[in-house]
Amino acid sequence: MTTLTHSSDTLTRDALAVLQPGFHGTTAPDWLLRRIGEGLASVGLFGRNISSPAQLAALTAQLRVERDDILVAIDEEGGDVTRLEVRDGSSFPGNYALGSVDDVDLTRAVAHELGSRLAACGVNLNWAPSADVNSDVDNPVIGVRSFGADPALVSRHTAAYVEGLQSAGVAACTKHFPGHGDTAVDSHHALPRIDVDSDTLHARELAPFRSAITAGSKSVMSAHILLSALDPNRPATLSPRILTGLLREELGFGGLIVTDGIEMQAIASTYGIERGSVLAVAAGVDAICVGGGLADEETVLRLRDALVTAVREGELPEERLADAAARVRALADWTLRVRGASGPGAAAQEGTAPGNGGSAEGAGIGLVAARRAVRVTGTVEPLKEAPYVASFAPVANIAVGDETPWGVAAELAALLPGTEAATYGSEIGAAEVLAAAGERRIVAVVRDVHRHSWMAAVLDGILAVRPDTAVVEMGVNYAEPTGSPHIATYGAARVCGRAAAETLTGRA
Repeated sequence: MTTLTHSSDTLTRDALAVLQPGFHGTTAPDWLLRRIGEGLASVGLFGRNISSPAQLAALTAQLRVERDDILVAIDEEGGDVTRLEVRDGSSFPGNYALGSVDDVDLTRAVAHELGSRLAACGVNLNWAPSADVNSDVDNPVIGVRSFGADPALVSRHTAAYVEGLQSAGVAACTKHFPGHGDTAVDSHHALPRIDVDSDTLHARELAPFRSAITAGSKSVMSAHILLSALDPNRPATLSPRILTGLLREELGFGGLIVTDGIEMQAIASTYGIERGSVLAVAAGVDAICVGGGLADEETVLRLRDALVTAVREGELPEERLADAAARVRALADWTLRVRGASGPGAAAQEGTAPGNGGSAEGAGIGLVAARRAVRVTGTVEPLKEAPYVASFAPVANIAVGDETPWGVAAELAALLPGTEAATYGSEIGAAEVLAAAGERRIVAVVRDVHRHSWMAAVLDGILAVRPDTAVVEMGVNYAEPTGSPHIATYGAARVCGRAAAETLTGRA
């Protein structure tokens, strides 16, 4: 048994310090405030915790009454994955759109503006950017969250994003190490496996993370994936070879290592969250993200007690837990110092509306970027009369969620009053869409049509009868372009829908 050098209270505080839990509600519950007082150093926010910028600013201020240097984390990638604007759609295009433009200055500017809006609301740690190389076009969970399939492109934009975000005083958390792009399984549901050789992994998956580390990324998020060439037995989150040997020692990363959600099935259904958390910290993890699904006090206490027990029983070295807690506190100290600084690193514009505010020079940068990302195949005959918009909706993955609206119908309706629209699922046939459209021009909106045979079949059926149908692809632009015209937006953020609507109406 390990000989304890810390008091029981210190051990408990360290165990709480390495947790990044979520909670329900738009104000902090009493149990969360109490645990912050006992040593909890981080919280994670999700869409359910946010109703307005003013409310979010009040929430983070409430947390800082208990602990001024608390890490307030959020999963705000922009694009399809937004928590700030979960009910309206993001004011910023996501990585795929930025990668398609391939202007690193634009990516840096977008990330800075997004970071400014987070900082304005009191958020100081963003679980972004995704540095995954989307080498499998059928990937069910990464897709438009990636800058693209070219490692060099992903590397330069990952670095630019890290620089832009952190220049606004918000710590970046580059994910999903060592790379989730070559998977056909969503780790929310099961454990993905990548079986390529080590040379490929180093040249492809790891390249963007090297760039992020060089750019100074304050944290890195591990992936719940098994990479047989690196560790044939344990997923990356639980692997000392990958987290300590590769990330710490070989790549030289000295910042905070955070897990992806520990309650995701890739870990929870194979190891359980308590055992998974202990193995993760032992492998080199510094912070356990939990709360996307399990967001209650009982979960926090279960994980706290599992870590304390593991130390007392000699399974987890006490110095490893203490080191992890120290890294959490070091990042918290950085955010506190940056918040108090002047210049570009300082949080500003307290209470700024996510969709409208931020820095004066950054206003509208999201729409500018979305417009630049649009790609048109064929000739646009501008819509003069209100069309019928048929949106074909696949089942959303958990990271994106189904709360956030997407498409072009609302934006077209603003430009062409009287626009009619409907959303269809996999049970639909072309005849039903054609009947609903009547004589109106059809705008068919799809998302990753190459991954959904039902969607492609319905689209083919519509085009066979109505070849003048305009097709808007708002996912990965991989399928052969069809429609008159075909418009690719490289993402489904609200601003991407606006850019497509402007193109369709000749107002671009």
